[in-house]
Amino acid sequence: MPMAPEATVPETEHLKQQLAERFREVNGEHPMTAADDAYVSAQFVVLEDLCAAHGRDTDAVRRLMLGGRLPLPGYLRSDGAEMVPADLFALADEAGGVELLEGWFTGHWADPAAGEAEWNAYLSGRYVCLHSVTPATIRRKDELTAAIRAATEEPDAGSARWAARLHALVDELDVLEPAFTAYDRLRFGGPTSRDTCVDAVRARFPRRSSYAPPQRA
Repeated sequence: MPMAPEATVPETEHLKQQLAERFREVNGEHPMTAADDAYVSAQFVVLEDLCAAHGRDTDAVRRLMLGGRLPLPGYLRSDGAEMVPADLFALADEAGGVELLEGWFTGHWADPAAGEAEWNAYLSGRYVCLHSVTPATIRRKDELTAAIRAATEEPDAGSARWAARLHALVDELDVLEPAFTAYDRLRFGGPTSRDTCVDAVRARFPRRSSYAPPQRA
């Protein structure tokens, strides 16, 4: 008796499965809690909804993600929804199309190796540390985190001028970065840059509303 042919998996489901597998290869296996889902739903959009709003074919976008032409989703919600930033297509549009995006993106770094490394980081979808992911915000975040860490070790740490400069840096980083969620601390293997460069710094060096120099004897 001949065997019945195996059922074929619909193309959409196959692409979704491939994308989920790639996502887990990059981020590991970590469960999303209800709090994680709520955070992600507030900060990101469902891929299908974004594609519908922009008149794009969702499966074609999934193929671009799998082919290393667009970044992977930032999160997979616990119901399997592929969650992406609302401006997912903005950089490709600015570059003049997906086919021009890589060259346009990496050209923002003078060092080709640095540009390639940032491109690969961008494609991973793990730049969830920024409200808007652009070469300019990526570079500024790196500058700010480096400056904040260096400032805490300066000889004049604690002076009024130093505190004002430090908090200006922290405030600027605060504007660039979202709150993150517990899932992020699992997949990144520890505290986020907001934890170390915003919250911890503000707790260690409270903002001064005014400064009174010490009284001389």
